[in-house]
Amino acid sequence: MFNLIKKRNKRRTSKKEVLKKSLQFNFGEQDQIDLISYSGLKEESSYLEMGDKFVRTLFISGYPYVASTGWLNMLINFNHNVDVSYHIEQVDPLLALPKLNRKITELESTKRTMLKAGKVIGSEITDPLESAMELKDKIQRGQEKLFQVSIYITITADSVADLNKITTILETVMSTRLFYIKTATFQQLEGLQSTLPRGENLLSQKRNLDSSSAALTFPFVSSELVQESGILYGINKSNNSLVIIDRFSLNNANSIIFAQSGSGKSYTAKVEILRQLMQGTKVIVIDPEREYKQLAASVSGTYIKLSAKSKEKINPFDFSLSGKGGENDLAEHIQDLTEIISLMVGGLSGEEKAIIDKAILQTYKDCGWSLHSSYVPKINKDKRGRKPKTKSYPLLKDFYKTLKDMKQKDLCNRLEKFVKGSLSTVFDSQTNIEMENRLVIFDIKDLNESLRQIMMLVVANFVHSQVKSKPCKRTLVIDEGWMLLQHEESARFLSGLVRRARKYYLGVTIISQQANDFLSQEYGRAIASQSSLRILMKQDTTTIKKVSSEFNLSEYEQRFLLTCDKGEALIIADQNHVALKVVASEKEHPLLTTDPKEIYL
Repeated sequence: MFNLIKKRNKRRTSKKEVLKKSLQFNFGEQDQIDLISYSGLKEESSYLEMGDKFVRTLFISGYPYVASTGWLNMLINFNHNVDVSYHIEQVDPLLALPKLNRKITELESTKRTMLKAGKVIGSEITDPLESAMELKDKIQRGQEKLFQVSIYITITADSVADLNKITTILETVMSTRLFYIKTATFQQLEGLQSTLPRGENLLSQKRNLDSSSAALTFPFVSSELVQESGILYGINKSNNSLVIIDRFSLNNANSIIFAQSGSGKSYTAKVEILRQLMQGTKVIVIDPEREYKQLAASVSGTYIKLSAKSKEKINPFDFSLSGKGGENDLAEHIQDLTEIISLMVGGLSGEEKAIIDKAILQTYKDCGWSLHSSYVPKINKDKRGRKPKTKSYPLLKDFYKTLKDMKQKDLCNRLEKFVKGSLSTVFDSQTNIEMENRLVIFDIKDLNESLRQIMMLVVANFVHSQVKSKPCKRTLVIDEGWMLLQHEESARFLSGLVRRARKYYLGVTIISQQANDFLSQEYGRAIASQSSLRILMKQDTTTIKKVSSEFNLSEYEQRFLLTCDKGEALIIADQNHVALKVVASEKEHPLLTTDPKEIYL
């Protein structure tokens, strides 16, 4: 019998040796397990020393009276090397109810004793009593269940000093939400084993929670926002991960940027433009403050300076054909052109709009255009009577002549300064610009503020017409977009442009420092709701309430927007909310900055 056992032991030993040899690397006799394991373990009262690392396990000992959704998200976003273990066990209602009855009896007895003694009954008695009675009632009705929850946090650091520092930071962060944590003194080994993914709760530091409170801890949602096909917007403030978004993969490609002056909104827009260009997206910018000139020069973009003295012109009556003969486009273009003329003449009544619509249509007919047929030129024939190969668009002076023939003296007087007056060189010429470049900048700084609004509308309408004729991946950036909301005509046009952009593979970006101007009127709110990408930078106390209400921000997000630094933003992509720091590389920054200190010093 002894010999048989001995032989069996020999066979086991031989198999063990074969297994050991199969796991060996070419490092002499060193085993694979020895390579990946720590060299030694030393247990102290408040931490473990594992090889060259120091590990400490803590547990949550105190919970707040009221919990909100995602009340433990700060653990997931804690920017240090920590592991979180969450143990949950259901308690049988037949065992829970007697314990609750006993607890209620104890609290009521304490309350009566204090009343007899004439003492003031504080929240330390009333709150637990009310909660216990409410929980008991819900358990009896089957509305709630009782769970025992244990939450452990294990910190890993390179030194004891770093371990103590991270522990202090974690205690501070948790205490801001009324959570209190303790170190598992003389139980660090049990604490580490409780954190490992083995499902063992050796520490057994449990807290009773009802099902509603326990459910609020799930899911542990990380604020990461990464889309493989997108561009880099910045660094996540919560966990230092990258924020990569493809705006064209969202519900629509429109975006808005709201920020105080000097918060970095134009810088953020230029960072996005530069990276969109790298992905082959064409970009068009309406620049009222000459902030994009340097960017255009650096990427060999087309820079168009629009003013009374400039050679570059845009004819408001110009539009591009996308359908056969352009029948549908002309009808839509006439509606947009009516808004532009309304802005020129200072507003139109309902009757005047009908007159303007009739006059525009007649002007196009005089040049050979029709709503129901292809272009048939009636003028500009050569000496042999041949029709011109290029299409002829009417000018503002042709429209003025039509109004004069219709005996609309009042409208003619209001329009006259754009035809015969000091502004006759701004809008009364044929279009002579090209839109083929990947980056086109329209500089309108040299126009006075009243003309800027009209020119922004003319450029936006012209771009929209070009986009319809040749759909491709494009973005239109309108800086200082609040200007277009000062008049109903331009606000209505901008709202319609944002709503229709998705049909033509266009993403419209509206930049404004006047958040209240957008959110206090109907068209502004419509623009905000039609933008799937929202970038909110620093706000002040006069705007934060409307911004918070419109975008459903949490208290933390409100505080962040009131206190964030330059270049920091809260980005909302559909339903994802992420706080980030906008970053540019050393080579990108000189092309983007407009800081006078960096430019002139």
